[in-house]
Formats: sequence, structure tokens, C-alpha cells
Amino acid sequence: MTIPTDYAERVYAGVLGKIIGVYLGRPFEQWPYERIADTFGDVNYYVHDKVNMPLIVTDDDITGTFTFIRALEDHGPTSTLSAEEIGWTWLNYIIENRTILWWGGLGYAAEHTAFLRLKAGIPAPRSGSLELNGWQVAEEIGSQIFIEGWGLVAPGNPALAAQLAAKAASVSHDREAIYGAQVIAIMASQAFIERDLNALLDLALSFIPADSEIARCIIDVRLWHAGEPDWRVTRQKIVEKYGYERYGTNCPIVSNHAIVILGLLYGDDNFSKSLQITCNAAYDTDCNAANVGAILGIKNGLSAIDRETSGQDWRGPVADRLFLPTAEGGSCFTDALTVSGKLVNLGRALAGLEPELPKNGARYHFSQPGSVQGFMAVEEARQTLDVSNVARDDGRALQLRVMGEGEAWDAATDTFILSGSGKGGYDLVGNPSVFSGQTLRAEVEAATDNLSPVRVALLLFRYNANDELSAELTPPTLLESGQKTILEWKIPDFDGHPIAKVGLRLMDASVGDVVFLDSYSWNDEPSVSFHAPLVGGSAWKGAWVNAVDTQIRWEQQYHTIIQNRGRGLISTGTPDWKNYRASARFKLRAAQGGGLAVRYGGLERYYGLMLRRPGLLTLFKRRDGVETMLAEVAFDWEYEPLYNLFLNAEGTHLTAGIGEQILLSATDTELPLLSGGIALLIEEGCLMAQQVTVAPLG
Repeated sequence: MTIPTDYAERVYAGVLGKIIGVYLGRPFEQWPYERIADTFGDVNYYVHDKVNMPLIVTDDDITGTFTFIRALEDHGPTSTLSAEEIGWTWLNYIIENRTILWWGGLGYAAEHTAFLRLKAGIPAPRSGSLELNGWQVAEEIGSQIFIEGWGLVAPGNPALAAQLAAKAASVSHDREAIYGAQVIAIMASQAFIERDLNALLDLALSFIPADSEIARCIIDVRLWHAGEPDWRVTRQKIVEKYGYERYGTNCPIVSNHAIVILGLLYGDDNFSKSLQITCNAAYDTDCNAANVGAILGIKNGLSAIDRETSGQDWRGPVADRLFLPTAEGGSCFTDALTVSGKLVNLGRALAGLEPELPKNGARYHFSQPGSVQGFMAVEEARQTLDVSNVARDDGRALQLRVMGEGEAWDAATDTFILSGSGKGGYDLVGNPSVFSGQTLRAEVEAATDNLSPVRVALLLFRYNANDELSAELTPPTLLESGQKTILEWKIPDFDGHPIAKVGLRLMDASVGDVVFLDSYSWNDEPSVSFHAPLVGGSAWKGAWVNAVDTQIRWEQQYHTIIQNRGRGLISTGTPDWKNYRASARFKLRAAQGGGLAVRYGGLERYYGLMLRRPGLLTLFKRRDGVETMLAEVAFDWEYEPLYNLFLNAEGTHLTAGIGEQILLSATDTELPLLSGGIALLIEEGCLMAQQVTVAPLG
């Protein structure tokens, strides 16, 4: 597989096309054709505000696409990745009834049905089989909506894309749904090297059975398009031959696949026109627009999405923002450039190449045209500060330009939003990505033609006692015109209050002055305490991802979690944490066991330390349904007393104990877990945590 020279830009454009399609089509998903036209006319721009919906929403199309592809991270970037391994990725990142999927019920929603099969121990691909679930369920749309990632990591290699897409689709679907998914993934893959839409369709058809219904619907739509200039007439033909009524199921793939082909063919290779037709054609509007947007983004690049070509400012309101709510909450609040960078490196790994790490791996590096990575002027400065991406001699940077008078101008990006805020139908589940004790680092430069020196400070917003946002900042640094500097700040302790935004503040600037932000990052382990703030506030409890039956929110002193059957957990932290010490002070009630975990990477990946019945302290590794006992010691614990457990992770070595006494140690050299956050574990009972801490070793 040869990586195209513009691979990173085209992946980014594909990700943008995907999320723009979702945000455009989501407000009227599954509305009747006539209602869409009567309400909005031609849907040629975002209409969320007309139905009182936020623009940036949680959505299964986005989360599933960019989560299930993580199977290549967790099981290795290899073409031999199996459907069963992708199934374990489902079980690792999905919290039942809360994240990623539409939870429509067994036998009605294909993905929910497949999840329950997986949970019951039925591995993929049988979990999604027609034999087990029936054709109406097995041939729903879900396989197609999660699939572009497999094409994005296989640029110009449609055979690999088809192979991986079939395995991914088979976790939850079968037959026609697999063929439809393969068509989308093949087109996404080949779009890196082929710009002719009909050539892409011809190639995709060569990979699927000629007598399949997906193949017949593609051929029909192409024939109708060749002889009919009005897309509405062709849409009616689709309804008559491939409409929902024919399939008797909630959301059939064939009907929606036909609409995707309709939008691509009649859109004349114009991003805006293609999305408008796809959305106005009805059915599963966000899914279909996302498929169309992703393919056109890859095929035609960023310029096709930009206002100058598309005729609309699709990117400005989005500002790269997206949510990925999963059981691994540190990746939830993210952006299109970060996500595309991970996909690029998966593609490079599949091609046998080293990863690309722009600007030495900075979290925010703004290295693609137009990318702002969620940075926006904070509300008070919306009218007086312009935030944009610009080209510079040494690359690209974020430009902060003062446009009006003021005392201070803030630009920031979200690192955490309390769960339940800004959701659009699916839960917003995630935890902060930056914590006390970590060091913020920003490379900044004042423009050479500034009228006066500008003072610049690192800035963050954290929750306070009223669960509102309060600004904290460093002493400002004076930047003379043309001066470069690196700003650093070790984040202080905020008594348990979580951090919600990071950014910059400009002060003492004149209208027209500019500060360039070249990069913004943090990459060290935190030194943080999770506990009830002395001054009050409940955001500290919401800063954990909840995968337990019950979480008690009104008791201030303890973070109380309850699991009625089996094991539950709550988690926080990020995949970047490597070597650290975690400790938890808690008590148990009526429980079979409880404790903490480190290097947490999802429900099926962590090292656990637990007090267990009868009278044991155990250290173990959980990986894809298998628990490997690493060490164990007798310990006669009781209900109600507070125990302070600690677990240190350094390289492949683990040490654990109670209080200050080391009781267990182990070295794990067989597929070790090398990074991840923390979790509190509870088995069939109640755990009441008073304090949890994380600190670097040494």
C-alpha cells in the first residue's frame, strides 16, 4: 500500500465531510420527504436552530465510526484483524444502554441485538448473522454508517478496505448490509487515487455479488440518472422499487444505500449540492449525508468543502468539534484533526511506516488548512476576537486577531462538558482530558506589525462551587512585536473541581494586533485528587464515566456507586497516562468485592486491585474477557472500615498494597497494558469512595 503525499489532508477532509453530513441531517432524521420540504425547503445549510437542537451533537454515526476502528489500535494494525477481535472492541467501549448505539431493543435494532449476542458470549461474526437474527434485522443500515474508517486507513487499497469492512460489518449485520458497507469503504479507499465517481462505482461493484440487491440498486439508480435530470423523479423510482415498505424493517440498508448513490450522482461533484439532495431525499438523513460527505471529502479534498468551492461556510460553525462518548472517556471531547491524525497513523502502520507526529506530537497543532481544533473566541470576545488558521513560513498556526476594543480577549477549546449538557439524543459520556499537576505548554508569537506589545497568559476554565465555570490564568507574559516564546504552567490543585476548557488570554492589545498560536499541549502524568471540594459543588462526580447500575449524586462526602449484578465501574483519565501511582480510600457495603484499576482503556482492558470475598486482596489483568491473576494475598477485610488501596504501574511492573505497605507485586510481559486512566471497581454491592489520587512515580 502506497501512502499518497496528501494523505493527511484527505483523511482530515473525509472526517470533516462525515461530521458535517451528520450535523446537517441529524435534526430531521427519518422525517417524511414532504415534511422536510415543507419545513425547510432545500436543505442547503444547517437547520438545527429551527428545531431547537444544538449543532454539535452526540451521534452513533460519528462515535461508532471512530471507535470501532480502534480495534486496529487494541489488537494491532494488521490485515488479519478478525471479526471476533472487532467484536471485543464493541464490548470494550460500549456501555450498555448509554453509549454509541441506538438502543432500540433485541430483534428490532440490529446493533443492540448484536451487542446482546456478544455480551452473551456469542462471538462475531455469528453475533450479527442472518441465521441468528433474521434478515430484517441483519440487513438494517448500521453496518454502512460505521464504515468509512476502514477505507480511510487503506488509501488506494480497495481489497484491504473491502476485507476489513466485511469483518467490521459482520459483527452486527449480514448479507446485503455487508455488501453495502463494502461499497462505501471501497469508494472511500479508492477515492484517494481515483477522482471519477463512475469509476469508483464500477470498482465497488466488482467486489460484491452481481446478483445482490445492493448491486441491483446501484445499477438502477445509475440508469435512472443517465436518463432523468430531475433527482426528485429518480427518488420516487427508488421509493417505488426499494422503499422502506418493501423490507418491513426499521431502517433497511438497501433503501438508504440507494439514496447515497442518488446524492453522489445528482450532486455534480459539488459538496453542498450533493448534501442538499441527500438530505431532501429523506430516510436516514444524517447517516446518508455522512456517507456522501465523507466520500466527497476524501475524493475532492478540503477545497471542495471550503466556502469558495461549496458556496457555504460548512466549517466555521463546526470548528472541528465532535464528541466520542464511550467507556474510555478521556477521548470524548475531541476534534476532527485529532481523530484524523489517529487514522492517518493507523493507515501508515498498515503500510509499514512510522507514525507522523506534527510539531513533536503536540495535542493541538493546527497543521491542516482551516483547522482550529475547537478553539473559539470565548463568549465575551465573540465580536472582538477573530480565531482562524493561517499559513506561515514554517507551517500553519492559529491566528488570534483583535477586532474590537476590550480589556481582555479569550480563546479556548473544550476539554470537558458535564454529562447531560448539549446532547442531541444520545448521552454525552466523557471525562476531562486535562488535570491538575499536568503542565500546559503553548508556543506563541506576536506579529511583526503589531502596534504595541501584547500581554499573553495561559488560561483555563474550571468548575466552581456552583458548578459554573471560573477562569484561572497565569501571570501574563509581555510579547514585543515579532517576539516568540514558550508559555508553560503546571496546573495547580483546584480542590477537586474539574477543568473544562484550556486556551489563551490576550491583554493590552490594540485593534488589529495578532498573536499566533503555533501549538498547545500537555503530555505528563497528573498530580490530582478526586474528592468532594470543601466549598461544595457536584461537578467532581460528573467527571467520571459511569458504567454502574446506580451512582448516588446527592451525598457530598462520598462518591457512592452500586452494582446489583456482576462488576461495574466508573473511570476517568486519558490513554496518555503511563507510569503513575493511583490510590483510593473507600469502604464497602454488602459487596462481593471492590477496588481500583490502572492503565484503564475500557471495560475489557485494565489492571485491577480488589478486596474480594472471602478475605482476599487480588491483583489481576483483564483483557478481552479473560482475567489473568497476577498476584494474591489473604487479607481479612470487613464492611464499613475505610481502606486505602494503592496500585503503582511502572513499565511492565506493578506493585500494590494497603496504606503504605506493599503486599503484592507482579511483572506482566505477555501483551501488557502500557497506558490508560483509572477506575473504581465494584462487584455486587456498594462502594463509597472518599478520595482517589493519581500522582507521578518518584
